[in-house]
Amino acid sequence: MKKLVGLLAICIFLSTFSIAFAGGYTGGPIKAKLASEEIAGDFMTVWANNFADHMKKWSDGKIDIEVYPYGTLGATGDINELCQLGVVDFVFSDYAWISSFVPQAQVLTLNYLFPTEKVPQVLDWMIKNGEFMPLLEKSFNKNGLVPLSIMFEGWQWLSSKDQVKSLADMSGLKLRVMSSKLLVEGYRAYGASPTPMSYGEVYSGLQMGLIDAQVNPLFAIYSMKFYEVQNYLTQLKSEPFVGIPTVNQKFFKSLTKDAQAEMLKYWHDSIIPAGKWITARNASDRKKIEKAKPAIKFHTLDAAAVAQFKARAETVYPQYVKLGGEGAQQILDAFLRDVENSKKALNIK
Repeated sequence: MKKLVGLLAICIFLSTFSIAFAGGYTGGPIKAKLASEEIAGDFMTVWANNFADHMKKWSDGKIDIEVYPYGTLGATGDINELCQLGVVDFVFSDYAWISSFVPQAQVLTLNYLFPTEKVPQVLDWMIKNGEFMPLLEKSFNKNGLVPLSIMFEGWQWLSSKDQVKSLADMSGLKLRVMSSKLLVEGYRAYGASPTPMSYGEVYSGLQMGLIDAQVNPLFAIYSMKFYEVQNYLTQLKSEPFVGIPTVNQKFFKSLTKDAQAEMLKYWHDSIIPAGKWITARNASDRKKIEKAKPAIKFHTLDAAAVAQFKARAETVYPQYVKLGGEGAQQILDAFLRDVENSKKALNIK
């Protein structure tokens, strides 16, 4: 009898342990759709698939999230609207394209605000300790969306047919940028002629001469083959490219509290590991570009040129208050405080 009681106790313990290990999901089966802004194999789609795998494992197979890479459900602007409407449940987009629906997100387009080192660590600190993210979340909520995190995807690179070494070289440059009024104003302040264009149209735009240059992180320049029709890659040290995994608010509220918490935890805990992953990926893709096109030239602006660019960028900051919508000043102030406080916490000069 004692042996039977003992065996029952062990079984109960193991059963409880298994449930806890599986995450303790208390809800029913869920099928969801996640639309990614990037093609298969690139950052957003890779980490979206990691998220889907994690949630499936955590829920013991009950939460099934299907990931749709770029182009399968529409262009960059389309997928954000689909998420807002609830046609898809999640979207992994960037700070510029989603600003058509949440104009406050344009604060992340302002150049020369982030330090040039430890950006994932800064974002991690801001998400977990700062004032900015709760305010941005309110703006998303008012538009039927919930931001789950902010993810670093590397620094933006300017690719061009002619070399850019100074502010003077930007004059009249026909430059493709993502769709954001503030982003357009930012590059216009440098003297360029910026034009928003869908991601899938950039290569042909460069090839046909509709645009002379474009801005994207290095992995995108490699995977979308933009380097094939460009001669120079320039690092302005101005703009980290960040993605915002987002969920439809109505769908999110329909989930159990434990599922909501696990989704947020996954994305928050992924900021630094994903930052390491993309840093290695970008370094690898640079080598691939150099091998595929040995004639291409990489250049980083020197301190004097950066100072010129930064001075122009600062003239755009006040425009965020006009273009950022309700609460923009409060969001900008919180963002600036968070960056400075994170730098102090992380010992960044």
